[in-house]
Amino acid sequence: MSGTVLIVDDDSAIRTVVAAALKREGHRVTTAASIAELRRALATGVPDVLVTDVVLPDGNGLDVAAGLASEHPELPIIVFSAQNTLATAVRATEVGAFDYLPKPFDLDVLAQAVRGAIARRQRQPAELTEAEIGSGSTLIGRSPAMQEVYRVIARVVSNDLTVLISGESGTGKELVAQAIHELGPRRRAPFVALNMAAIPRELIEAELFGHERGAFTGAATRVAGKFEQATGGTLFLDEIGDMPMDAQTRLLRVLQSGEFTTVGGARTIKADVRIVAATNKDLGQLVQAGQFREDLFYRLNVVPVSLPALRERRQDVPLLARHFLDRAAEAGLPRKQLDQGAIAVLEGYDWPGNVRELENLMRRIAALSRDEWLDADAIRRAIGDASSFQPEARDAGIDAAVRARLERMAIEEPRALDDGSLYERIIGEVERPLIEAMLARHQNNQLRAARALGINRNTLRKRLDTLGIEMADRPTGTD
Repeated sequence: MSGTVLIVDDDSAIRTVVAAALKREGHRVTTAASIAELRRALATGVPDVLVTDVVLPDGNGLDVAAGLASEHPELPIIVFSAQNTLATAVRATEVGAFDYLPKPFDLDVLAQAVRGAIARRQRQPAELTEAEIGSGSTLIGRSPAMQEVYRVIARVVSNDLTVLISGESGTGKELVAQAIHELGPRRRAPFVALNMAAIPRELIEAELFGHERGAFTGAATRVAGKFEQATGGTLFLDEIGDMPMDAQTRLLRVLQSGEFTTVGGARTIKADVRIVAATNKDLGQLVQAGQFREDLFYRLNVVPVSLPALRERRQDVPLLARHFLDRAAEAGLPRKQLDQGAIAVLEGYDWPGNVRELENLMRRIAALSRDEWLDADAIRRAIGDASSFQPEARDAGIDAAVRARLERMAIEEPRALDDGSLYERIIGEVERPLIEAMLARHQNNQLRAARALGINRNTLRKRLDTLGIEMADRPTGTD
């Protein structure tokens, strides 16, 4: 489906590249370099789609988008920006933008967005203002992986759809839940969090729904549960995968009916909360194993948000590290700075504990380091001291061994992680002891060793030469 597209960006190279890509899609394209040129173009006719940058030489593209949403409600607006923050993504959505793309963006993604905009010419204007959103979000990161998270958040803040956040421990799932709450229409009501893994099984229903006096031994007074405490706001159910099956059944009934009763009570109470759940487990696998209700899974997984591990967003590590050092200084600890060597070591480390591990490391360094400026050696020492406490360091499995080797490499020679030699190097380090062990097992009989390895003898000989494994005066052997 083709249409007319107006592109607004003061960078002529970007205008040219984007225009060429959209013309190949069959669209008729005009361009503008400023808000003034945009206004003149709109005076001659309204396009089917407007594509605009945020930062323009004579103003803010988001402010223009907000005005055009009321002047031309039928005009879909696609916003792109190098200001890759959650506030930008949310603001773009809330002013009525059809889509938001962080720079640099894939031209195919832009073309798809333009096709979608032409097919759907209207979008409801949003409720939040820039003042309400602010720029101090607790979510930090400008990596492509986080941009995808921001785009999903921006789409759900104005509604009450149930959200399921998945990700490894320490990735910041509760921060995402808080951002959804604080940026949405329920932000003036309570945000209540409940960790399912931290509550005894027999008390989960009482925690969720409350209990009446005398409902069980020790229930001396009536206590409101989390559903009541969060009335009008958001209920965050963390580690939902650890919820017992009987409590899952009760929760499902509440989600289906919108009502609940306290433990030991008979009065029906309306549940006026938004549900955001989180897990570090694969709920789909738990469903297959019969450990999680399939119908509850689908009730919770209306809008899935997948949080990346910190190793999948390494470019955010310096930003996060500096942020945590600033917070430590605000809490009264000595202010510390990172030099480029320190940043390189931080970026090379795999962070098995994710953002939480990085935060703890920065606070520990702020408290214990004597120097204001932290160099590579200081970071290596701090990571080395901490790594001995990681569960992975106590695991003798090959997966843990490979990860531990990569962590050491990140500390000792971080450039090796990016110079193109990593695959051959790691495979060689794993392959050498494997071949040597099989040769020893079969008394250096290459034929038998090759058969045990599942390769032919010629391949084995080639690997012996490549890896530099000496076989002088050792019989090749025959069967």
